[in-house]
Amino acid sequence: MTQKITLSIPDRLYEKLNEWRSSFNLSKMFQDALSDAIEKKEAFSKKLCEEFDMTQIVHRLQQEKEQWLKNFYNAGRNRGFGWAQAAHYQDLLYVLDCEDTCTTEQEIVRHSRFKAYFDHIYDAHGLTRFARQGGVDHEKKFLEGWFDGVNAFWNEVREHI
Repeated sequence: MTQKITLSIPDRLYEKLNEWRSSFNLSKMFQDALSDAIEKKEAFSKKLCEEFDMTQIVHRLQQEKEQWLKNFYNAGRNRGFGWAQAAHYQDLLYVLDCEDTCTTEQEIVRHSRFKAYFDHIYDAHGLTRFARQGGVDHEKKFLEGWFDGVNAFWNEVREHI
């Protein structure tokens, strides 16, 4: 049994194809190319599995990721606690309220009142560089730690104010 699929090609290639269409068996060409590509992928995957213990590698990488995220959380917590110590009362209340009312942690980062501060912090901790690569887990952990640091400071001083 055979299955039909639809392929898309750029206009320029389609024009060229129309010139030479009668010279090619397109189905056969595609089948051969696809079979070769799949065989290469399967051979690579088999070789990878035979040469390396993938379970062990994945476990190691998971542990490294967990430690990496913990480091971002701790850095964020320290920064948040430090920021809160120097913050103006109004800014502190705004951040504490934002934690409950903001729809995402990013709102505080993009807020005009705090943007310069967070731009500096993101550069200092490599958050900007990693954000460009698509990773966001570390950023969430950093901000979670930052808010926790602000809250830890607030919990220490609020009864004395």
